[in-house]
Amino acid sequence: MDSEMWDRVNQLRGWLDDNAGELTERERKMMRVLKIGEEFGEVSEALHGALAANPRKGRSHTWEDVSKELVDVAVTTLVALATIDPDGAKTLDARLQHLVDRVLPPSEESAA
Repeated sequence: MDSEMWDRVNQLRGWLDDNAGELTERERKMMRVLKIGEEFGEVSEALHGALAANPRKGRSHTWEDVSKELVDVAVTTLVALATIDPDGAKTLDARLQHLVDRVLPPSEESAA
């Protein structure tokens, strides 16, 4: 993730920290992780709506709605990561590289 994007994630985290009320640090971490589940539920609802999977509601959402909700899940996840890990950007990059290395064969350049 580029540093500008990570800066925006940290801006959101900072705003949330400033408005966390009386939550302890532990509670703040827990609530940020739990928020991912709430956002996932919104993706599920949008997906059902885009597929018209609920006969009672019909087509209540679009694929654009699904995309927006997926972004909300991603941002919420990154904010949670930034909350629990001061080196969240580095952790994300290392883990992403691990996942890529696990599933993709090494390139010819790295084999040389």
